Amino acid sequence: MTQRAPAGGGVTAGVAIGARALVLALLSGVATDARGASEASFQLSAGLEDLRDYFPGYLANGYVSTLTAPRGTEATRAYMVALMDYTPGDMSRPAAVPGWTEVDFSAGPRGGPHGWLNRAPLSAEHFKDYRQTLDLRGATLTTSYRYVDQGRETSIEVITLVSEASPHLAATHLKITPDYDGPVRLSFALLPWANHAPRFPLAEMSGPQMEEAVAANGLALEPRPPATSDREAVWYPGHTQVLASDGDAPSRALWLDGKAEQGLAMAMAAAVELPEGLSGGAVTVQRDEFRLALDVNMKVERGRTYVFTKYVAFSRAGWGGNARDDLTLAQAAREAGFERALSEHRAAWDALWQADILIEGDAQAQQVVHSELYYLLASSTPDTAWPVGACGLTPGYASHVFWDSDTWIFPALLLLHPERAKSLVAFRERTVDAARQRARQRGFEGAMYPWESDPENGTEQTPHAAYVLGESEIHVNADVAIAQWQYYLASHDRDWLRAHGWPAIREVARFWASRATYDAPARRYQIMHVNSVAESNTDIPNDTFTNVSAAKALEIAVAAARVLGEQPDPLWRRVARALYVPLAAGGQRHLPFDPAVRERSDEDFGGGPIALLFLPSLDLTMSTDLRRNDYEYGVRPSSIARVAAASMSIAPRTIAADTIGSGAEAAAWFAGYASGGTLKPPFNVRTETAGNNTGYFLTGSGGYLQSLLYGFSGLRIREAGLVEAYAPILPAPWSSLTLRNLRFRGQRLDIRIARDGTGVVRLTRHVH
Repeated sequence: MTQRAPAGGGVTAGVAIGARALVLALLSGVATDARGASEASFQLSAGLEDLRDYFPGYLANGYVSTLTAPRGTEATRAYMVALMDYTPGDMSRPAAVPGWTEVDFSAGPRGGPHGWLNRAPLSAEHFKDYRQTLDLRGATLTTSYRYVDQGRETSIEVITLVSEASPHLAATHLKITPDYDGPVRLSFALLPWANHAPRFPLAEMSGPQMEEAVAANGLALEPRPPATSDREAVWYPGHTQVLASDGDAPSRALWLDGKAEQGLAMAMAAAVELPEGLSGGAVTVQRDEFRLALDVNMKVERGRTYVFTKYVAFSRAGWGGNARDDLTLAQAAREAGFERALSEHRAAWDALWQADILIEGDAQAQQVVHSELYYLLASSTPDTAWPVGACGLTPGYASHVFWDSDTWIFPALLLLHPERAKSLVAFRERTVDAARQRARQRGFEGAMYPWESDPENGTEQTPHAAYVLGESEIHVNADVAIAQWQYYLASHDRDWLRAHGWPAIREVARFWASRATYDAPARRYQIMHVNSVAESNTDIPNDTFTNVSAAKALEIAVAAARVLGEQPDPLWRRVARALYVPLAAGGQRHLPFDPAVRERSDEDFGGGPIALLFLPSLDLTMSTDLRRNDYEYGVRPSSIARVAAASMSIAPRTIAADTIGSGAEAAAWFAGYASGGTLKPPFNVRTETAGNNTGYFLTGSGGYLQSLLYGFSGLRIREAGLVEAYAPILPAPWSSLTLRNLRFRGQRLDIRIARDGTGVVRLTRHVH
């Protein structure tokens, strides 16, 4: 990703301050039930007073997404997995499909003009007893209030879901109870969005040109609180053109066919359920360029509750059929009823929550665990070859796939939901041909994966302003191979390795063997002209994180060949063993990059790239002294406040502290997830940094979960199994940490970390 937020400076005192803050926060928490998490840990709510800082939540099932909105009835941007706009001159971007959530309501005329609910100001004058709740356990959004307009009051409750049980299906369920008799109107719409204006040719514009174009259009790259991101001016959604649309009033149905700009076809249909015994009702279809709606005019009686449900079905090329099939599905759902759709959806989520992370002694951390895991689950798909973008199914980072998928999100899913982790590595195998072509174009062998991969076809989609990252921040290739091998180690599925993992691992090894050059005088291999993971350091030799990752990928290729009975290229082992890893004089600690690099900063990755050497998937072999010296140099001096302001920076430091046995410092770093300002209310949306509001930053969510799965536990996935590589750690106020229903090599197990009678933290396992 372009330019992570900088952090650094400070001394050990910052760790102590953070530890004290953590203790105070934990002591204020409410304990969870030892048998499972409290129900409160799954409930995130907003009142009317919270709407000023309202950061939208996210409803999704990995295939379809939509954002939450305060009234619960507005049309919001919606996206479908890997449905991309390929406008010439631009990078690919997710095409917004027609908004499907709108259900508008009007209390009807009463001595003058009347207004619509979705246009009424969000004020106490119009909305009384307001409450909106995102239920993480059941993945539903429930909004309730008393809507007041021109003296008429209507109690409203809205429930919205994107089905986990039937992935092509979503529903909005509306109840109204008027305190008056008379006419009302409702409108159930599918709303095509206009093409965003202006459109910028980001595949061709330099950074300064982009900034000039943004300014010339009266836009800015700064965020507008509470819920817009920096770079919103260039991270706008792509366009879906509606090619045909229609509706039928008697059958209460709507349907449309569309196509992403220069991309794939999609379709959508809705079937609306109206109350029985509708009095004085008239149903009509409205259809124009920007609205397809089923409008209902009816009479209501005071105190009677009227129930409506809008069932919506989706498809796109390669996933489902067409509008006719979608309509059949929506109508079948209507026939079965909302309670059945809701029950099946909740049952599917209940099954997902059987794998969980439970914390006793810290209600806040338990709730955050559930929100982080909820957003990962809502953004991923089981047993497919679709990836997870750094910001899920939203326009953030244009839904492109970075190393975040392999190194941050994949490990967080691997033990809890291996079928979803498998989809991420399957994407890399599916797109290996695009990576091969990219390597050939640059004169290298094997596969060279993009810095920003298109989620549908795997092509390079880095905007021209960040061209240097696409060409030279090449550690992503090692990250791909490491994830493939981690999946094999966790599954021991040799057939999968041969058919799926090995092609990607082999081609990555061929790339590194051709990319490294031999320095004869020094009798070693080196990797020149790279962009460091500390991204302000461009065109440097021997970035340490890149080199150790490349060596790891080559070693993995040799090991995979051995497992499969293949003959590895002898060059792979030779390069891996002789690849230069920069160390300080005497070999006491790692350097961030080649010592020839002068006057460069290693502080622009949350305090420097040395912390990344502690990533659990890399699982770098180090002596105890080298590990501690790296911590003293590259981790401990960092300021907690600055590190915590960038959510991607916290996990490596928490995990690093675990590996040296410092529980207090691990807890202090971990506390930064709550104190750093990257968790946005009211629905615990994790952002990339405290200020830029890049929402649904799943990379940060993955890091949070890794801090628990591999940090406090000390676990590592190795050939020997799920190994207790480091002593477990438990923050002082916590009673226990339980990793429930993990799956590893065909077994299900619970891992519990707690203090024994003498106060020693111990890890115990229970195999189901």
